[in-house]
Amino acid sequence: MNISRRRFLTVAAAAGGSIVAAPSRALSGARPPAREYGCLVDLALCDGCRKCELACNQANALPPPDRPFDDLSVVERPRRPTDRALTIVNKVAVAGREKPVYVKVQCMHCNDPACVSACIVGALTKEPNGAVVYDKSRCLGCRYCMVACPFQVPAYEYRDPLTPRVTKCNFCFERVSKEGGVPACAKMCPKEAIEFGPRADVLSLARERISNPGTRHRKHGPHVPAIYGEHEVGGTAWMYISPVPFAQLGFLALPAEAPPRLTEAIQHGIFNGFIFPAAAYSLLGLVMYMFRDRSDRKENGGGKGSGSR
Repeated sequence: MNISRRRFLTVAAAAGGSIVAAPSRALSGARPPAREYGCLVDLALCDGCRKCELACNQANALPPPDRPFDDLSVVERPRRPTDRALTIVNKVAVAGREKPVYVKVQCMHCNDPACVSACIVGALTKEPNGAVVYDKSRCLGCRYCMVACPFQVPAYEYRDPLTPRVTKCNFCFERVSKEGGVPACAKMCPKEAIEFGPRADVLSLARERISNPGTRHRKHGPHVPAIYGEHEVGGTAWMYISPVPFAQLGFLALPAEAPPRLTEAIQHGIFNGFIFPAAAYSLLGLVMYMFRDRSDRKENGGGKGSGSR
C-alpha cells in the first residue's frame, strides 16, 4: 500500500481523536428543562374504571385489547405496559385495609432519563415540555433503553419481525405540545384522579393534598406524607400520592440520584482512559509501518542503484 508517513500520522490521529471524542456526543445525557409539564396521580381517588386505558388506546390508535375495557376483572392480576397497552391499571389489596388501591402505570418521563442516556443513536429524547419521546426512524432495535429504565416500562414489538418498535407512553406529545391539550388519560378520567399542568404547580398541589386535612385525599385514607416521583431517580414528570405507603403497592424504592449521573461518569472515565491506548496504538502502527517499508525496500533490491550490479 503506497502511503506516506505524513498521511499515516494524519489518519491515525483522526482515528484516535474520534475514539476519544465520540462519547461526549453519545453520552451527553438529558437535563430537566427549566419549565416542564407533569401529572399527579392521586391513588386515593382512582377506582380502577380503566377509562384511562381506553383513552390511551384511542389516542394512539392501538389494537383493541383481548378483553374489553369495561371488563374490570382484568385489573385483578398484575400487569405491565406492553406494545398494545401503553398504560394499565392494577388492583392492589393492602393488608389491614378494607378497600383496594388501584395503581396506574405508564412511562414516568424522568427529568434525567436513563433510556435517553442509554440510547446510542438518539432515538429517545427529552423534550422541553417534559416528555420523553421516541423516534422510530433512528432506532437500531438494541433495546438498551429497556434495560436502562429503572421502572421497567418500555416494551418491544416482538410480534413484528420486519419493523418492530420500542413502545411506551409519549405523554401525548403531539396533543400537548402542538394542540395545547392535555394527555388523553387525564382528560377522560371521570374521578379526576389525574391532574395535569406545569410540574411545579402539580407538585404544589400534591403537597397541599397530603398536608391539608380538608382535602379529598385525606378523606379517602390515612395521611401518607410522600410524593413518589418528586425525588426518585432525579425526579419524574409523573408523580403519585397514596393513602398507603408506596412500598405496599409495589413501587420500587429508588435513589434520588438519576442513573445517568453514575453510568455516564463511569463511561466518560473509560472513554477518557482511551487517550493513552489510542496514542500508543497509533505509535505502534507507525513503527510497524516503518519497519515494513524498510523490509519491502530490501526485498525489492535495497533501493536506488541496486539493479546496476
